[in-house]
Amino acid sequence: MLDFSTLAEFSRANCIGICAFLVPANLLTTLFTIILAVLGRPTQQIWQSVSLASIFATVMIYHVYTWFIIGVVMLPTYILLALAITCLLTNLVTVILYKRYFRPQHISQNA
Repeated sequence: MLDFSTLAEFSRANCIGICAFLVPANLLTTLFTIILAVLGRPTQQIWQSVSLASIFATVMIYHVYTWFIIGVVMLPTYILLALAITCLLTNLVTVILYKRYFRPQHISQNA
């Protein structure tokens, strides 16, 4: 069984390393999603990139919440939370715009 308090303590104890990985990972995977959508890549590739970016952003949100739980309310926690939420929303908007503008339209022919 996974103990949340042990996981939260690990997250807080290794904050520098976790943030040093998650911040660039969030930015790069979100940028990669945008690039794939603009290039008109297949939907499967877009969803794979969105899934990976969403995992990184969700982990960042959970990491920030472990600090909120113990009462650490500082500017870096809000900046990291805003970054994660922005990455999630950017991926969502990218998928919506991709479906609307870049996906090939099916042409129905009347016989």
